[in-house]
Amino acid sequence: MKRARAGLALVLALAGLGSCLLNEPPDELAPVVTPDPEFRIGVRVNVSKASLSGVAGIRVVDDDEGVVEEIPPGELLEATSRGSGVTVRGGMSPVTRRLLRIEPNDSGAAIRLDGREYRGALELRRGESGLTVINVIGLEQYLQGVVGAEMGKRAPGEEEALKAQAVVSRTYALRNQHRGRNLAFDLASDVSAQVYAGMVNEDPMATAAVQATRGEVLTFNGEPIDAFFSSTCGGKTEDGVAVFAGADRPYLQSLPDIDANGVAWCAISPRYQWHEQWEGKAFATSLRHTLATEGLSTARATDLREIRVIDRTRSGRIATLELAGSGGRTAVSGQAIRRVLSPPGGAWLRSTDFTVRLSRHGSRIEEVVIEGRGYGHGVGMCQWGAVGRARAGQPYDAILLSYFPGTELHRMY
Repeated sequence: MKRARAGLALVLALAGLGSCLLNEPPDELAPVVTPDPEFRIGVRVNVSKASLSGVAGIRVVDDDEGVVEEIPPGELLEATSRGSGVTVRGGMSPVTRRLLRIEPNDSGAAIRLDGREYRGALELRRGESGLTVINVIGLEQYLQGVVGAEMGKRAPGEEEALKAQAVVSRTYALRNQHRGRNLAFDLASDVSAQVYAGMVNEDPMATAAVQATRGEVLTFNGEPIDAFFSSTCGGKTEDGVAVFAGADRPYLQSLPDIDANGVAWCAISPRYQWHEQWEGKAFATSLRHTLATEGLSTARATDLREIRVIDRTRSGRIATLELAGSGGRTAVSGQAIRRVLSPPGGAWLRSTDFTVRLSRHGSRIEEVVIEGRGYGHGVGMCQWGAVGRARAGQPYDAILLSYFPGTELHRMY
């Protein structure tokens, strides 16, 4: 992987005002730090209300009027949507505006939103059906929360995996900035984009990884790549087009992710192999709900006789699954398979790399057992695979090249 880095010119100045000055070492100009891009993260979307406060106090700002109110440290401010705008109430008269911004009185202090602390500022506005709160924050500060949330607590020796995640998350953010303009923010804060919950998941190792890779992104033909990632690939990554429409990229091809002994790098993952089991009636109840949610016929919930794999992707994951019943057949494809076969608790099935076993009494299904491997869609970087590679001593640039072949590591700022 080629590494393109911006050079820093050292300017040496000698005053030449006397022989004593000529004997002193020249001064180096301090490096100029380019500000990182500002991002807008939707941290609450269409909620009924939100509670805000500040460690060092906060101020309520209207873009046209300036500071409307100042709230002392620890005092709560409640925000709700009202009409086409928002209303805040606290130790002051209610303030209603089309849009309000909450800033810390001390620029380096945090703002608490529903008990969680966030860096930067918070913007309050009316969403489609309620209050929307947007965290306005620099990309590098945002990444401190993302890397900690996505990778969890890591141990010494796994730093390179954190650096790889920092580069991938930065690349993903820059690639997708402004794509959510109709929602007034760049990225959501859940698994539909990248997990982010403010400062709660920040960790010294994650922060160090972000700082060590500041401004670095993966590029292809000079542009940030589609930097997809998931938890556990199960030993083989997935083709981009098998999951994401239009993701036919040279660097998003299905690849084996195994070491020299043929062992999956992500075999250390607690989700490398898994098992789900339903009693027949419970499975029917679940299907009735999940099929309806997907807009599919719920008839298979009551007349199911067989579950068949119709075809698989190049990586071996199930591409199309058929639910066959006495009254017809229902085909389920792609990631909808994970939603239709959601286990108890409502989470998606861990992956589409699985086998199904049915136990019957006559024609009636009494038990459904699924044995699976991996967690997530499998496209791009395998997070647990990156951890395994880091433990083996691979540097983060080599890890990235393994998952995104043909790309380049480039420092954008």
